[in-house]
Amino acid sequence: MIWSPDADQPHPPDTSGRRGRKPAPISETAGLAHRAWLEPVRGFLFASGLTLDDLVDRSGFSKTRISELLRGNGYYPAWEITFSVIRALGLPVQPMRRLWTAAAREAHKEPGWITQCIQQVALQPEPPPLAHRAFTEAQMDAYTAYARAFLLTDDRARWVVAETFDILWLCWSEAVTGENIRRYAWRLLRARVMARAHRHHDNAPDLRAAVFSTAEVHDAVPGHFVVLSELVDLFDAIGRLPHDQMDVAVLRYLCDMPCEQIPDVLGLSPAMAHAVDHHARAALERLLSPHSPWE
Repeated sequence: MIWSPDADQPHPPDTSGRRGRKPAPISETAGLAHRAWLEPVRGFLFASGLTLDDLVDRSGFSKTRISELLRGNGYYPAWEITFSVIRALGLPVQPMRRLWTAAAREAHKEPGWITQCIQQVALQPEPPPLAHRAFTEAQMDAYTAYARAFLLTDDRARWVVAETFDILWLCWSEAVTGENIRRYAWRLLRARVMARAHRHHDNAPDLRAAVFSTAEVHDAVPGHFVVLSELVDLFDAIGRLPHDQMDVAVLRYLCDMPCEQIPDVLGLSPAMAHAVDHHARAALERLLSPHSPWE
């Protein structure tokens, strides 16, 4: 697999035998939406064996401009050069254009500039692969519920899920060759959510605000502050669990997902999901003992 959602700067081996100089690391000034498309594009380039000179020949743009694009350095790149690079790499255009547009807004580009850039490049209709569309429809609700638990609003949750599915489409030809597309996609979603989640000073995700969207709080009798305090402690503890344990706990206890659905969403076997849930419960019991509101 050429790009892993869990890797910040993937460096796949170059098996082409060609001596190309890889671009420097991504600039620290590149935003989250910018990195959403730049990281997988760099991963494809590293794995392809193409050099910067090859991209110059195929795209028609200078080495300096392409190098800046691949580093996320300087001005945010126009759609024309971005389009030329991804076409040289054989990547799908439709998801890339949406990701590029989101990052342009993040870079405070004017709507008129974005529209003008897009209009300069003629595009043909490009439907997603049928398998990608079916996967998106099957996982949309679960992914959105998970994202909402961390990001709190429907708009932010839907935005991150849409971004996730566009990156997945961008990487689809490689993702489907792996052993577990559900696991790959879930890790991608988690990475995009965690990049935007509110965090404690120790970098653990902070789930305490999610308490106020739960059924327990909505149904509580006014004055039951003890219940509210216990839920805050519980949700805070969930955010400090290891990734897989946290994911199972969030889906089951914050999103109220049926146990039998969780393995399919996470890309785990039922036995593995059950074991992870068991370890999560034990860890939370230790953290919250002697009082636990989640039995």
